[in-house]
Amino acid sequence: MPNPLRPLTVGELLDRTFFLYRRHFLMFVGIAGLPNLILLAFHLGQVVLNPMTAGGALTTLLWLLATILIYFITIAVSQGATIIAVSHIQLEREASASAAFAAIRSRIGELSLLIFGMGLLILIGFLLLIVPGIYLAIVWSLAIPVAVLEGRDLPGALARSSELTRGHRGRIFVVYSLLLVLVYTVTLLLQTPTMAVTIWAGALSGGEMPAWAEVALALTNFATTSLVSPIMTIALSLVYYDERVRKEAFDLQHMMQQLDRAAAPSPAT
Repeated sequence: MPNPLRPLTVGELLDRTFFLYRRHFLMFVGIAGLPNLILLAFHLGQVVLNPMTAGGALTTLLWLLATILIYFITIAVSQGATIIAVSHIQLEREASASAAFAAIRSRIGELSLLIFGMGLLILIGFLLLIVPGIYLAIVWSLAIPVAVLEGRDLPGALARSSELTRGHRGRIFVVYSLLLVLVYTVTLLLQTPTMAVTIWAGALSGGEMPAWAEVALALTNFATTSLVSPIMTIALSLVYYDERVRKEAFDLQHMMQQLDRAAAPSPAT
């Protein structure tokens, strides 16, 4: 499939999302999986050390805070690197997991704070009778691609996302909804067998889940996240470029840049 920068219908956006996912399957799963290995190791350490019950209240609090910190760092690394990889593919550059990780290495802390801040604001919206949360999730759906590709901070990324999505939020809602249903369906199918076994094991052991069942659940969560989490990020990265093409003629800008590079004289040797 060619990689033209042009306005895409909802069907074309979905089709291109799955095309890129299939075509670069190992790269995208690797980008999602490598950061999640840290979270997996943390979960397995929790099974072995059992700090929630072995320590006091302070130990439990510190462990929870560390888990939250690692969770947001993992999201920042995996989503940021995925967005970079999609961008390289869209702009017909060489894409690789190593290049994607290198591109966001210096901004991991900034992206983690941005994702946390945006997530907190959307959560508050959901607590206000759900609808405001859904609206904010759509309005700010491009904030992370904006932050990664344009280098904006939280307020700038939210404002830019609001600007890019204005007038097209209905179609973004359709894309978002269809992919959420797909992702959660696949997640449920992949995790149900393990969850059933762990519930059965817990019932047999008097309500306390055995360590092997917790390990199995952690491994299943890791595999599922690595497989399905890139899909939504790929789609939103494509929506970002689609909106820029529609509103800013980014396709023409990119073509002119390519022509300028081709016409530039080679440096003297």
